[in-house]
Amino acid sequence: MNGKILNKQAFPSPHPDVDLWLVTYLSEGLKVKGLLAKPKITGVLDGFLYLRGGIKNVGKVRPARITQMASHGFVVFAPFYRGNQGGEGNEDFAGEDRADAVSGFQLLKQDPNVDPEKIHVFGFSRGGVMALFTGIECPEVASIVTWGGVSDMVLTYSERKDLRRMMKRVIGGSPTKVPELYRFRTPIYDIDHIQSPVLIIHGQNDQNVTVHHAHRLEGALKRANKQVETWLFDEYTHYFPPKVNRQIVTDFCTWMKKQVTV
Repeated sequence: MNGKILNKQAFPSPHPDVDLWLVTYLSEGLKVKGLLAKPKITGVLDGFLYLRGGIKNVGKVRPARITQMASHGFVVFAPFYRGNQGGEGNEDFAGEDRADAVSGFQLLKQDPNVDPEKIHVFGFSRGGVMALFTGIECPEVASIVTWGGVSDMVLTYSERKDLRRMMKRVIGGSPTKVPELYRFRTPIYDIDHIQSPVLIIHGQNDQNVTVHHAHRLEGALKRANKQVETWLFDEYTHYFPPKVNRQIVTDFCTWMKKQVTV
């Protein structure tokens, strides 16, 4: 069963008020790894699916980041994606591996400490695509937040010359050669299926994932009459200064808890 936990091992937590576990869970028959964080408080909490950016060792899940989110009163699960850190299968850069995000959502729904009607999805960078596809596949998600998020894989190929070799290898060619495989990885074509509110966070000076991704996503959501809010920051790039970053985390966690499933 997708999302079933097969193994759960205590993991050193960098936050005194949050417990952390290394989890092995099922995703389409594969044993995939991830981190699960829970605040040391009783009761049923909102769930928070954290979807990392990058690929392989670039953009790995960081325990400090996961426990930071959990400290705001969420049960947080962060998949490593298939093929990473001892997990089975091969990472597919928002292709077949996005099932690992959907299975992570199912894992949270099955957790007795989580309100199944209040599970939020967050994606950073490449994780933005993963978050949007999770919302498309699971319209019951309470809210979606993308921060510096990719929304169009062809645009990523065009902008990031340094990623082209990896993308051609993983995806199967260039957008000209295999346009259907890039479309498959581009959620704005299926945006009608999203039912939850979406928050877009982006730095105007981002060169890793340009602000054009935010504009395209916002436009697609508005044309589909979806609920969307956008926070653009003129002075920042893909990475925000630590103090600002912490404040934005606080702000979007507050925003999340105000949302309800449509």
